[in-house]
Amino acid sequence: MAQVYVSIGSNQDRSRYIRASLDALHAAFGELLLSSVYESKAVGFDGDNFYNLVAGFETELSVGELSRCLKAIEDDNGRCRKGPKFSGRTLDIDILTYDSLSGDREGVQLPRNEIVKNAFVLLPLAEIAPNVLHPVLKTSYAEMWKAYDRDQQLWNVDFEWAGKQISKAI
Repeated sequence: MAQVYVSIGSNQDRSRYIRASLDALHAAFGELLLSSVYESKAVGFDGDNFYNLVAGFETELSVGELSRCLKAIEDDNGRCRKGPKFSGRTLDIDILTYDSLSGDREGVQLPRNEIVKNAFVLLPLAEIAPNVLHPVLKTSYAEMWKAYDRDQQLWNVDFEWAGKQISKAI
């Protein structure tokens, strides 16, 4: 079984699509380790604010099979792939890490570059995997977050899924 971390984001009917993604991930992979949900401004385009979080789970799927599964979840939730790369979306699920693999694996670049660039990826990842080492940099996500110096603001959002509060105070 591979340990996987994925980022989840939505800026259209955010609560609905985040919950739908968690339902689908839970149905496909079982127990999920979930970060808090954070709100942030859109990065790379003008648009509505996003809700973002990170989920961890184990899978026997290959990287390519996992990527196809996540794209199917996005598609099942109305993801439009015809617009510009940086645009609003119902749901975006990206593989951040797959065990400690690095490089191009079945068309997926691992680890995902957004880990070091975007607070809305790094903070939730550091929250649920603080002592896990980045596969290339060999630095823990907690250390990476402590050293993060980009100006991106996040707001913790009260969020409930499956009858449980998943956001934690930061």
